[in-house]
Amino acid sequence: MVQFHALSLLYEIRQHDRLAISKMVAQLTRGTVSSPMATCLLIRYITTILRGYGPDMLASANGRAAYQFLELSLRHRSESVIYEAAKALISLPSAEERDLAPAVAVLQLFLSSPKSTLRLAAMRALSDVAIAKPAAIIKCNDDMESLIADSNRSIATFAITTLLKTGSEASIDRLMKQISSFMNEIADEFKIVVVTAIRELCLKYPLKHRVLVGFLANFLREEGGFEFKKAIVDAIVALICAIPETKESSLFHLCEFIEDCEFTALSTQILHLVGSLGPTTAAPARYIRFVYNRIILENAVVRAAAVAALTKFAAKLPALRASVSVLLRRSLRDEDDEVRDRATLALRLLGEDLKSILASPDEQREISQGAVSISPPRPANQLLLEPLPMPFFKLAQALEKFEMIGGHDESSQALTMSTLPIVEDARPAALVHVSSRPNSISVDGIVSELHKVPELTALGPVFRSTPPIDLTESETEYVVSYIKHVMLNHVVLEFMITNTIDEQVLLDACINLEATDDSGHYTVESSIRAPELRCGETSRSWLVLQHDASTEFTFAAQFVAELRFRAVDIDPGTGEIQGDQGGFPEEYPLEDVELCTPDFMSEARPLFHQGDEIASQVKIVDIDFRAMWEAMDASGEVLEKCVLQTRELESAVTNITACLGMRSKDREHAVDMVTKNVSSHSFHIVGTLVGSIKFLIRAQIQQSDEKAACLLKMAVRSPDAVVSRAVASCIK
Repeated sequence: MVQFHALSLLYEIRQHDRLAISKMVAQLTRGTVSSPMATCLLIRYITTILRGYGPDMLASANGRAAYQFLELSLRHRSESVIYEAAKALISLPSAEERDLAPAVAVLQLFLSSPKSTLRLAAMRALSDVAIAKPAAIIKCNDDMESLIADSNRSIATFAITTLLKTGSEASIDRLMKQISSFMNEIADEFKIVVVTAIRELCLKYPLKHRVLVGFLANFLREEGGFEFKKAIVDAIVALICAIPETKESSLFHLCEFIEDCEFTALSTQILHLVGSLGPTTAAPARYIRFVYNRIILENAVVRAAAVAALTKFAAKLPALRASVSVLLRRSLRDEDDEVRDRATLALRLLGEDLKSILASPDEQREISQGAVSISPPRPANQLLLEPLPMPFFKLAQALEKFEMIGGHDESSQALTMSTLPIVEDARPAALVHVSSRPNSISVDGIVSELHKVPELTALGPVFRSTPPIDLTESETEYVVSYIKHVMLNHVVLEFMITNTIDEQVLLDACINLEATDDSGHYTVESSIRAPELRCGETSRSWLVLQHDASTEFTFAAQFVAELRFRAVDIDPGTGEIQGDQGGFPEEYPLEDVELCTPDFMSEARPLFHQGDEIASQVKIVDIDFRAMWEAMDASGEVLEKCVLQTRELESAVTNITACLGMRSKDREHAVDMVTKNVSSHSFHIVGTLVGSIKFLIRAQIQQSDEKAACLLKMAVRSPDAVVSRAVASCIK
């Protein structure tokens, strides 16, 4: 114990001196430490040092000596030291499978130990190895199978999940039989771990989807809490997205589950999925019975979801429209107003006459006998089949902005989804210096002030606005920052100018821009000056740039900026003017003003309001992305490859989405994948270019073995290949 405390104290004293720590460790590895606890602590310090060397940890003499000490510790007389050394070896970065063999051999011996603590520790360590290098522990499979019946349920759970990661395709049937009896004996939190492992196994061996999906479906009908059932539903939905062959059987399993489901949230989620995917199956009519049963037997929330699902069947399948309309009519007199309203709206959008909807049952029967099937108009179909293009809170903000720019005027545009100004979340940190002054107001507040300027109201709605960007340092005489407001044919540059000199008053302050090239993409249409700035005051000046219509999709430009004003000398104490009242002209150079293509992009309005939604709903968005991708004309597709100077996948995804001025739709999933030490990741982005031009991005990032970099493969689709090239060029 004395050696343990002494070593801990020495490390605390020298922890900021890497060279001193290395010398101390090198000295102690020569056999001067006899305490097992001190040796365990020394192993942890050695592991920290080796991780600091990175991929070249064995290139130096100190690194090789430290690695040899870890291997020697595997033959120590203390079991705790042996385990600590084995855990250190398997956690080293860039360790090959042959380097892990000694540690895996020791952990395999621990699996047959009579001590449950050693078995648990060994299984936990092997489970970590199975995530990144499953082939390294295949030889332990027989020992792990014997632990499935272990009396310690934690050990059994680790054994099963690890076997699911390392097992071969031929062993899946045998594993499923062993797990079936095991699942009934463990708590829900352990069952969720097993469900997650089964989902990953099915993704690894898609040909075994019938066995694995059937196994998950069987436990949907067993006893279990909400989290366990939710994990199974999420796993099945994820498999539908990844393996299209599972769609038919998985939907049928989910429909059978909601026949006796006690959780409203899961029932509504499944009904939404059935409404989206059911009409695309080979026999869609088989699902209508399951959906209609929910209208008869369930609570109001589920009934409303069932009405929405039936509506999608009627809108997508003209052959079933008449039959589904009869079922929807039975909900017109439901006791819940939400159900009644949904049924009424659905029938109206499906082409039913309002008089027939409001008629009594006898009158409806007479009308239906002579009725002719009417296809719903295209806008109605869009309302039925597509959700709102934005969440309700964003719709409210967009309506407020529309009213602010003159939405009530007779000359204004009609109120449609396309004419509403886009309201977006705060964009990721871009590669520009964003103003951090405490008195900076929100971008929404600045846009509100913009529409109050009479000269700017006629320019139309703002497509997007950037955060404030500094053009000077905060300690200079004149502090200037600016915001870019992008409109359909114009860009309004709003400059915030602050005077910090108490002996001067600035008059008629404005910003002068000169393009750095002769491309002529933009011309200055008008300028609004700041009339007067005293010391400590901040005033605004606006510059309106008109975009050349002949360079429709060329947005990037750079300008040399200069602050121009008339300076009037005053007495700081009294404020009286000294000298010429008209002042003298002054010019003050600023940083360059840049317009980038991402300034003209907005994050797409989400297909579903995501927020903190469950994983399966995020997966439903992926299904819709696939449909959008296939519907987009391939002639507008552009393929790009480039090398990103970062090794971490999470950092690469963050940088890419920042360059595009938006977020990845599955960014949280990307973070999860990075934590699992995978070497590649794919993600989708849906974006909008100014002018309501939609573009789609499919990207894959692969870690490169040769150097600390990632390889990006990206495909961009849009209605015009020029747009796709403009979007792809943002990453270069």
